Amino acid sequence: MKDKIVVLKFGGSSVADNEKLKKVANKVIGYKKEYKHVVVILSAQGKTTDKLISEAKELAKDPNKREFAALISTGEQVSIAKLAILLNEMGHNSISLTGWQAGIKSSIANKCAIIENIDVSRIEKELGEDKIVIIAGFQGVNRNNDISTLGRGGSDTTAVAVAAALEADKCYIFSDVDGVYSADPNKIEDAKKLKEISYKEMIDLSNEGAKVLHDRSIVIGNKFNVPIITKSTFNNKEGTLISKKIEENTVKSIVKKDVSKISIIGEGIMRNTKLIEGIINIIDKAEVEVLRIEILDAKISVIFKDMVDDDLVKKFHEVSFN
Repeated sequence: MKDKIVVLKFGGSSVADNEKLKKVANKVIGYKKEYKHVVVILSAQGKTTDKLISEAKELAKDPNKREFAALISTGEQVSIAKLAILLNEMGHNSISLTGWQAGIKSSIANKCAIIENIDVSRIEKELGEDKIVIIAGFQGVNRNNDISTLGRGGSDTTAVAVAAALEADKCYIFSDVDGVYSADPNKIEDAKKLKEISYKEMIDLSNEGAKVLHDRSIVIGNKFNVPIITKSTFNNKEGTLISKKIEENTVKSIVKKDVSKISIIGEGIMRNTKLIEGIINIIDKAEVEVLRIEILDAKISVIFKDMVDDDLVKKFHEVSFN
C-alpha cells in the first residue's frame, strides 16, 4: 500500500481496565488524524495471561499444548474486541482481527512459535475501507491450522512483523515506561532516557535481561529496517527510537542480571580504555570476586562469583556517564 501506515502496539498495563482502554482509544484516534492507515496490536489486559496459565495448571499438571495455546490466546481476543467496540462507539470505524484472521502464519509449534509469513490481504482490505484494524498480539495459526502463541512478550514481535509486512512508516511500542534508559530508572535515580539506540545495542540489552522489548521483535526490526519507537501510553513525552543509526564509542545502558552479571552496552566501547579502567577500579574497591570479564566491541560484561547489589550498578552507571 502506498499511503502512510503506522503500527501501534499497546502492552497489558496499557489496556488493564476500561478506563485505560479509553486512554488507548484517544491515542489511536490521535494517530488516525496524522496517518491515513492505523493498525493496532494489543496484549491481553493486565495479568489475564498469568491468570489463564494458573487456571490451566489447576486442571492439569502438563496441559495439552494445543488446548493450552487455545486458552491463553483468548486474553488478546478480549482486548481487541473491547477496543473495537469502544472506537466504533466513539465514531471511528474499527475492526478486530485474531492472529489467524490477520494472516499471521507460524511454525508448527503451539508455544513459542516463530512467525514464518504474514498474508496481509485481509489487513489491507480493511484498511482500504478506512477502518482502524486492531490485531491480537502474541498469536498466529500454525501449519495444522491450530492456534499458536509466540511466547511471553510476543505481542512486540507481532507488531514489528506486521509493520514489516505492511512496509509501515513506523512502529510504536507503548507501555507504562516512556523509553529505553541508561539503567533501570526504578533503581538508579539519575538514569538517563536515550533519544535513540541501534538495533544491535537493543538486542544486546534484551539478551542481557533488559525487559523493554521482546528480543525477536528487534531482530525483525533490524532485518526489515522498521523504525521502532518506545513510548508511554500515559504521557506525551518523547520516546526512544530504535534504528540502524550507530553512535560510536558511546555507552548506552547498564544492565544487571540476577545471575550476578552486569553488562554495559554501547557501540565501540571496547576502545574506551578510560571506561574499562574505571570499571576495574570500582571492582577492586568493592572487593568482590570476579569470575570473568568479557570485553566485546559493543559490550563489557562482568560476571561475579556471588550476587552483587544494585549499588555496584549505580557506581558502574556513574563512571560510564559522568
